[in-house]
Amino acid sequence: MSVPLSRARLEALLAAAPAQRVVIVGDAMLDVYLRGDVERISPEAPVPVVRVRERKDALGGAANVAQNVAALGAGCALVAAVGDDVAGTRLRGMLGAIGADTEALVQVGRPTTTKTRVLARAQQVVRFDEEDDADLDDADVARVLDAVRAALEGATALVLEDYNKGVLVPGVIGEAIAMARAAGIPVVVDPKFRNFFAFRGATVFKPNRRELEAALGAAVDLAHPEALPATLQRLGVEHLLLTLGEHGMALLSGAGEPFRVPTTAREVYDVVGAGDTVTAFLAVMLGAGATPQEAAVVANFAAGVEVGKLGAQSVSAAEVLEAYDLFTAHEAAATGGVTLVEPALTK
Repeated sequence: MSVPLSRARLEALLAAAPAQRVVIVGDAMLDVYLRGDVERISPEAPVPVVRVRERKDALGGAANVAQNVAALGAGCALVAAVGDDVAGTRLRGMLGAIGADTEALVQVGRPTTTKTRVLARAQQVVRFDEEDDADLDDADVARVLDAVRAALEGATALVLEDYNKGVLVPGVIGEAIAMARAAGIPVVVDPKFRNFFAFRGATVFKPNRRELEAALGAAVDLAHPEALPATLQRLGVEHLLLTLGEHGMALLSGAGEPFRVPTTAREVYDVVGAGDTVTAFLAVMLGAGATPQEAAVVANFAAGVEVGKLGAQSVSAAEVLEAYDLFTAHEAAATGGVTLVEPALTK
């Protein structure tokens, strides 16, 4: 098979990561994991009693994108809405601990989105969410846009990370993309259904297959991609990166055939957070000068590492290099060789 970047090119892109600064705008969450044992059924109702023995807090949503950006050594600023509550304080502290810029966080009069998972012997028993997912009001939208404007000073990439929790309303989306385009920096979008067609002007638009098919109201046939250029035009974005789960990814750019990126995961333990990892690596790599194909391949290697971990976790440059080496060695052994192709297009 062919790989669109050599190890030397991969090393160069990863080495350039610390010089990048990514602004992430979207819905930040606090993920809480309560782990314990089940030894009896409650006398109050036919439900298991979980004796909690461990609590772990983790960054979720747009905050997990920031975590992955920081793990590459890149600078990042997170523009998100948080409440004046314990979860908001915890989120700020955790972001500060990884070196993320928290000055752009906007305090609003609603709870910080928190997702709590109760697990017994690694089996999830229940999840409960504390959130208000209504669109931000006009006053808060204006404050978010002020934070975006300030954070974009010196940025090399912009991420719009939408979980439909009310931050990425059409006004924020349009203004943020316009600011990024005026600054000449790439825009990576991870969309959800509520404003799916509001991201015109983005550089890379990254839905999964189910999200794209739900928005279009039709199945996506990658074996017969004749209709995909029309989809790209309808979205109004430069590149469409379709994530396909165990089938990897497909990158569509213009009228050409989709560029297929096969999965590199050797073991799938937990898919939570894999999409955030892809988004973060796309932004950092594009900011470092990677072509969209190169960025997609690097992000795919990172996702292959992330799904081998429990919960939403970050992926380091060293882990990506190791995954690249394992994959190319395996392909060389299986097929008799791997062709390393450097794209003619450079940024």
